[in-house]
Amino acid sequence: MRQSLRLSALVSAAALLLSTAVGCGDSDDSSGGGGLEKDTVTVAALPLADDAAVYIAQKEKLFEKEGLKVEIKPVQQSTQAIPALVKGDVNVIAGGNYVSFLQANAKGTLKLSILAEGASLTSHMMDVLVMPDSKIRTPKDLEGKKVAVNLLNNIQSLTLNAILKANNVDASKVQYIQVPFPQMATALQKGQVDAIHSVEPFTSGTEKALGARVAVDAGSEPVTNTPIAGYLSTQDFVKDNPKTAAAFQRAIFKAQEIASSDRKRVEQVLPTYTKIDAKVAGVITLPGYPSSLNTTRMQRVVDLMTAAGLVKEKPDLKAILFQPAS
Repeated sequence: MRQSLRLSALVSAAALLLSTAVGCGDSDDSSGGGGLEKDTVTVAALPLADDAAVYIAQKEKLFEKEGLKVEIKPVQQSTQAIPALVKGDVNVIAGGNYVSFLQANAKGTLKLSILAEGASLTSHMMDVLVMPDSKIRTPKDLEGKKVAVNLLNNIQSLTLNAILKANNVDASKVQYIQVPFPQMATALQKGQVDAIHSVEPFTSGTEKALGARVAVDAGSEPVTNTPIAGYLSTQDFVKDNPKTAAAFQRAIFKAQEIASSDRKRVEQVLPTYTKIDAKVAGVITLPGYPSSLNTTRMQRVVDLMTAAGLVKEKPDLKAILFQPAS
């Protein structure tokens, strides 16, 4: 992951293991596409459900209708593409997890611009699983226990800690252990951890193989609908290419609307760029697909990160959230 959840980008990036890395995209500065500053945009994308919209937009020719050609470069982790993003070899990262990129923005590694939301947390999109004979049955039972997460101090622990706090659990008594998603079931079976914070398709696989059961719905309140990943660029790119950025945003928003209203369209596109086959695509829990860029919604991520000490100062969302000129 997802440094990524969705986790989502986090999350499934490590889970779904794509072997290709970011390549250098073509830099086309010609004023094509009805006066756009650039008519070719290079997107680094993760092999997870969070990114469905960029593939739907490409399939449905939504980019073409905006005068854009989009070249997609697969990556394993969104943070792998940061150097290419800063250099301009990549213009947008799809499925970038907000935690890592807001931290990078705070450190000055890049000046972040969020073009569109990609995915939001839904109930049972992530689950805390335990062995069938485990005594862990409630969030309170996690105190003093070892819980496997894909990455430390990222979206998984951030959102789970919020759930624990809401259930009067002392999150400081939970020990998070970093374990890659593919290795979590083995770690659970061997007793190396007491619980695993899992995502699909590993959740279903672990339940089937070990008889594991859900102890905590890691997408439950108060974090349901929390934004977890988006379409990320730099402030320099949107400043130099405002019309291009706006055109890309419009196409993604239209694709997000399709994804949120027609699950079948998501199921059809998932097997074309992930390791998720058609059968699994039909049953997994999908993230939410917001079709707007909402400051109030994004503020939830900032507040969680600030409370957790992951950023010292709250970032200026007005500077980070891309709003096209009217």
